[in-house]
Amino acid sequence: CSSLTSVTIPDSVKRIGNSAFAYSTNLTSVTIGNGVTSIGAAAFINCSSLLSVMIPDRVFSIGDYAFRGCSSLTSVTIPDSVKRIGNSAFAYCTNLTSVMIPDSVTNIGQAAFLGCSSLDKITFLGDAPSSFGSDVFKDLPIKATITVTAGATGFGETFGGVTVQNLKKKL
Repeated sequence: CSSLTSVTIPDSVKRIGNSAFAYSTNLTSVTIGNGVTSIGAAAFINCSSLLSVMIPDRVFSIGDYAFRGCSSLTSVTIPDSVKRIGNSAFAYCTNLTSVMIPDSVTNIGQAAFLGCSSLDKITFLGDAPSSFGSDVFKDLPIKATITVTAGATGFGETFGGVTVQNLKKKL
């Protein structure tokens, strides 16, 4: 799919399959329909020109390696419906600067944000996930911080090797 620059996935689609758009290096824009409930493994791996993605409210799972190597990706919206962020799902998204993880997320896989060398603002909107893989935040910038909302549990002074800042009130 080297000539593909834009894709709109219709509401009638329920799942984006494994490797569906893998290595589509000229893909800059993806619109995911509201019918999609899961994004398969490596669905957008190494789509190095992809700039942003808005994941619809019905998606419950972001597959392993789903957006790995999307080096132009600067922003991603993870909705409240997501329960699982797969292994290396956003690894090596080197231009990703911030991410908000909703309280619905209970599982973050191994190396999910590994090598995101610009990711310095991570916000958790609830308690720490009950399942948290190794190296999730490995090789982030030194200045990276995690912000957690008031009353959130499961976080220490650091979480996944990143300094935690506690807010006095909920966002």
